[in-house]
Amino acid sequence: MKTQIAKIIFWGATGQAKVLRECIEYYDFKLICIFDNDVYVRSPFADVPIFYGKTGLITWLSEHPIGPHPLHCLVAIGGQRGRDRYLIQQYLQANGLNPILAVHPRAFLAASAEIGNGSHVLANASVCVDARLGEACIVNTSAIVDHDCYLGDGVHVGPGAHIAGEVRIGRFSMIGTGAVILPRLSIGANVIVGAGSVVIKDVPDNVVICGNPARILRENLGKDGSVWD
Repeated sequence: MKTQIAKIIFWGATGQAKVLRECIEYYDFKLICIFDNDVYVRSPFADVPIFYGKTGLITWLSEHPIGPHPLHCLVAIGGQRGRDRYLIQQYLQANGLNPILAVHPRAFLAASAEIGNGSHVLANASVCVDARLGEACIVNTSAIVDHDCYLGDGVHVGPGAHIAGEVRIGRFSMIGTGAVILPRLSIGANVIVGAGSVVIKDVPDNVVICGNPARILRENLGKDGSVWD
């Protein structure tokens, strides 16, 4: 009997959508449409239509009932918008969609690691023994999350960043490209760690840090740049 190809939608139509489509196609998911809040953005794929906003989603769902097979979803939003990624995923779940865990076949995922739904583990990334990640996290290309780390919901570990063992990172924080966080540190919620930074001591909530060694540059005000609510 031929296996049913699973259908999936993305929310987000820029670069992260391109990365995720390449990832999911290893596992026989078919991307059937994309949604985005920005009415000026166009679909990055000639064969995939795009719709806009909550109204677009509700209208589309009314015309395409989910039926007996689950309709899957991923929020294809990267950068510093972890809060948006998490809230949109919650909204999609509330409307009957099923967020998947997207793990590139060339990523390493330890058998004892725990990763929340809707997270992305991309090519050549590593999530090591007993690491725990919340929902809607991103471990980007060639990033490392070492043993016994804890990442809250919506955390983004940028390309080539290295999170050493037993580090805790609060919700919606962004660890920039090539940054290094030394072992057993605590990084607060809604923190931005600049690219190439080396973090050698604990970091409070709601700040932007940068440098080697990393120092606080300013507060990270507001809701992580959220445009969702």
